[in-house]
Amino acid sequence: MAIKSFKRYEKKYLLNQIQYDELIKRLSEYMDPDEYCKDGKNYSIYNIYYDTDDNQVIRHSISKPYYKEKLRLRSYKVPKSPNDKVFLELKKKIGGVVNKRRVVLTLGEAYKFLELRIRPEKSDYMSNQVLNEIEYYLDNNKVNPKVYISYSRKAFFSKSDKNFRLTFDSKIITRRDYLFLESGSFGEDLLETGQYLMEVKILGAIPLWLVEILSELEIYSTKFSKYGNEYMRYCSRKNNFSEVRREKIC
Repeated sequence: MAIKSFKRYEKKYLLNQIQYDELIKRLSEYMDPDEYCKDGKNYSIYNIYYDTDDNQVIRHSISKPYYKEKLRLRSYKVPKSPNDKVFLELKKKIGGVVNKRRVVLTLGEAYKFLELRIRPEKSDYMSNQVLNEIEYYLDNNKVNPKVYISYSRKAFFSKSDKNFRLTFDSKIITRRDYLFLESGSFGEDLLETGQYLMEVKILGAIPLWLVEILSELEIYSTKFSKYGNEYMRYCSRKNNFSEVRREKIC
């Protein structure tokens, strides 16, 4: 049973097509493509985010608290069978430091755990520890599937520091119905055509060479949450709702 725990800082940047093309050309001196991104390839990520009926999780998140957490179900291919592998993740952010805990389950195990609270049987300590944390989260947050978000990703690792990673996400697709990973990727675009969301994932300071390139290309950090931006767009479309109803939802 594979399990991973990630602890790092993340900074986000929105790039246009010209900035993206130029930055990608310059990365080869300092970074190598992820094993799934050889020969210019991307890979896909599919997610179901969980939230309460009144959106308390994302409302709390976008209020910029010191501590926040989100639960999501993730896969790297569209599942075709209940036996296909998925990742159940609890992502926490404490004072700017991201800690991601995840456990590998089958799609069937994940649905039974999330919907029926039938806990999968695992023999190793770490898997059970993560399941304990997710179980505690579910006990204290009455969450259900809320939003589907998928995207195409290109990723790079530093040649000198494997803890330093850059990712570029595009074709970010969202929807609020058919909230099943096996339904596949369809919905609305979150980014404009020719936009890319870059994330710097690192344990310490950003390397000077990258700081200089970003400055030269006029690429500046921004606040951008996929789920958060989807939610704000969702709220902006509620203008035909009464003020009372909109306040309860958004």
